[in-house]
Amino acid sequence: MSSNTPAAPPRVLTVAGSDSGGGAGIQADLKTMLALGAHGMSVLTAVTAQNSLGVQGAWELPAEAVRAQYRSVVDDIGVQAVKTGMLGSALLVETVAELLSDVAAPVVVDPVSVSKHGDRLLADDALDAVRTALLPVATVATPNLDETAELTGIEVTGERDMCRAAERLLSYGPRWVLVKGGHLPGEAVDLLTDGTEQLWLRAPRHDNRHTHGTGCTLASAIAVELAGGRAVPEAVRRAKEYVTGAIAAGFPLGSGLGPVDHGWRMRAGR
Repeated sequence: MSSNTPAAPPRVLTVAGSDSGGGAGIQADLKTMLALGAHGMSVLTAVTAQNSLGVQGAWELPAEAVRAQYRSVVDDIGVQAVKTGMLGSALLVETVAELLSDVAAPVVVDPVSVSKHGDRLLADDALDAVRTALLPVATVATPNLDETAELTGIEVTGERDMCRAAERLLSYGPRWVLVKGGHLPGEAVDLLTDGTEQLWLRAPRHDNRHTHGTGCTLASAIAVELAGGRAVPEAVRRAKEYVTGAIAAGFPLGSGLGPVDHGWRMRAGR
């Protein structure tokens, strides 16, 4: 190999479903990874027919297809961080958790259960598998308030509830939990904690309804920062800064909810 050959960028793997509209899922993950300087790779778990109005259909891939994709990437190319998104069923949650149980790289778990439009993306019987199998392998778990309520039974209406819910989530085994408080009134506030350290991450709320893909984008951005060797608190801070800019630049697409702008820094000349 020539000494002039460039070094490979950080390698980040997303294990998630496809969003045919390009705003969330695998598509959002890969765009985020490219925007932040990583080489994105993918394990597809499901195909959805999806647009700005919602999810019109979803088809899960067999566990053997998920396992084969994962082994192909990890055994040859290797990974420096993994992000999980839509897994759909208890079988796929358990399959992915087993695959990740011996990976040396950090794992960001976005426990996707419902789409931005309210469409169900996780079977009810899969919640227990998320608690008992997937969260224990997570370096960082990034539930929104709806997902937090489903996983913990705690309805979050304020910051005190976020603390209680985070404590419950940590009891399932992740090293860190980021409870995303974006659905609360007022400024956008998230709580990051490992049970000892507690960080409140606040950002101005942008008056923009085009926020499709926010959760996928944030989890992927955290994974990229972790792949670059940053500690969890700094990785999450930097990822939130990127996502806040992407939300501010979100644009209309179709006749419903448009996506965040993954390329906002490029368009802003930054």
